[in-house]
Amino acid sequence: MNVSTNSQKAVMNELVKEAQMGGIGEETFTREVRCIDFSNFAQRKEEIADQLWAAATDIGFFQVSHHGIPLNDIHHAFSLTETFFSLPEQIKAQYPLSKNAGWENKSQVRPSTQTADQKESYQITRPRMEGLWPTEQEFAGFKADMLQFESQCWALGMNILSCFALKLGFPEAFFTQAHDPSQTSYQSTLRLLHYYATEQSQAGLWRAGAHTDFDCLTLLFQRPGQGGLQVCPGKEHLSQQWTSIEPREDVITCNIGDMLMRWSDDQLPSNFHRVRSPLADEYQGARYSMAFFCQANKEIEIVGPAGKYPPITAEAYLQQRISANFSK
Repeated sequence: MNVSTNSQKAVMNELVKEAQMGGIGEETFTREVRCIDFSNFAQRKEEIADQLWAAATDIGFFQVSHHGIPLNDIHHAFSLTETFFSLPEQIKAQYPLSKNAGWENKSQVRPSTQTADQKESYQITRPRMEGLWPTEQEFAGFKADMLQFESQCWALGMNILSCFALKLGFPEAFFTQAHDPSQTSYQSTLRLLHYYATEQSQAGLWRAGAHTDFDCLTLLFQRPGQGGLQVCPGKEHLSQQWTSIEPREDVITCNIGDMLMRWSDDQLPSNFHRVRSPLADEYQGARYSMAFFCQANKEIEIVGPAGKYPPITAEAYLQQRISANFSK
């Protein structure tokens, strides 16, 4: 069996595991999602790296505080997100999802549920945005402000990944060089998300079915009062013990993705998470969130320190995963 076939088989094994995660499961409150203080990052980097590693190797999810992105900038990005999704559908439809950039509506079908997520999204991937930005007449300032926010997300993501590089025995700048935004092969993505109000959804459908992320690292911004995010660590995935992550605006929720799990020879787990629909006594309105996906540049080869898995380029890896999650 050649290297390409081996790589595809490994990806398909991940999808088979995901397909087992469609049940409701039950909620547990005994699991801790740790919050790590990034104050004085440069001076405390070794200490922070140890804390990140401990949290990530435990359940693959953690939160960061004092991370350097001003709260006003996060509020502004959320305001832009809500305004974008309020544009008439005929305007948004002019910028359809193509090669992981642009707008889509209920087109993501998770292997775990085999039904479309009850949401719309707009994905910003810098080199792929030609013809996909609303015009200044349609939405003045959106492009410039969102690119600025994307840069802030990238900088924080690289700080976090530099800590994992140190713990894995890679050079400190290893992942920063692998996620170079100056290259046309750049693949990191800022995704704006609008989950529909409950009354717009059909009964029994998930806002986002159980899944793992495809990337190295995800930064998730949530609004207070708009919950639903739950995590289920891998060792418990068959029993489906889910823990809710309360949305807070003063922290960013982070999780390890499949790409980094593979790159770490499975030392860092990429665990299942989902967005459940609101319960009867919870807020039923629209939910907005923003996610930044650190995804290595196309040509970068993913090989762990011990070479547990055959090499695969970041482009080939992402394409295999994306093709299994979006309706044709």
